[in-house]
Amino acid sequence: MHYGNTLREAIAAPRTTPLIGIYDMYSASIAARHYDGFFVSGFGFAASHYGLPDIGFIAWPDMVAFAERLRLAFPAHHMLVDIDDGYVDPEVACHVVQRLERAGASGVILEDQKRPRRCGHADGKLILPLEEYLEKLRMVLDSRTDLLVVARTDATAEAEIIHRATALAKTDADVILVDGVRSVEWIRRIRAVVGDKPLLFNQIAGGKSPRLSLSELTELGVDVAIYSTPCLFAAHGAIDGALAELKMADGRLPDIQETGAVGVKGATELLEKNISRHHPMRQSVSV
Repeated sequence: MHYGNTLREAIAAPRTTPLIGIYDMYSASIAARHYDGFFVSGFGFAASHYGLPDIGFIAWPDMVAFAERLRLAFPAHHMLVDIDDGYVDPEVACHVVQRLERAGASGVILEDQKRPRRCGHADGKLILPLEEYLEKLRMVLDSRTDLLVVARTDATAEAEIIHRATALAKTDADVILVDGVRSVEWIRRIRAVVGDKPLLFNQIAGGKSPRLSLSELTELGVDVAIYSTPCLFAAHGAIDGALAELKMADGRLPDIQETGAVGVKGATELLEKNISRHHPMRQSVSV
């Protein structure tokens, strides 16, 4: 199956395509019940896999292994993977892109940050010289077969945002992302300068960008929206609350018959659906 082209078709639809940020296999299992597209968030992966902030700790073999597990369990879902700066070196970026495509990823996001890197909605971001990033992007584009590539800029100065968005729109990248956009007016300005190129918008709770519905994003001409951390932050609150209640109850578990909470049976039934032999058609990426 050509996962990249399938995602391109979804993005070309009239309404903004949502991709939900997941951080592990369990969160993906729940998200798959509600949405048909995943975003493998760097923030979520760094938090869940290492217990560290999203400032450059991710090792690419770990990310590739996670993508392989996701594709085996979810053969039909879109899967957009955050590869940060391509793990610094352009040759490494190309190798990772080829590995991810063979693992069944639908697409990747490649940013123009330089080390030390930061979450796209954090302060203190540093960016590569434009020509250096464009060369890395060109090499990545030449390395893929079907994989969708999102070109991302983390520029924050207004003139530089316009300059880079314009330059990225002239490349063969499939989609453009300006991360940390601070207003609806700036979404409109970016939409105007990228022309017909599909536009991606990143939403993260507590981030710098406005909270917008899919209907509002569609009206603004946004083609795809990634929700970086809804599962991670929901789990944070739910786990904290559940353990506080357990402590108050002197260690007595709640009665799931009374509360309607998830128990071992419900969790097992959810996970059994991920066993690959249960899938009616095993799909694999064509290379």
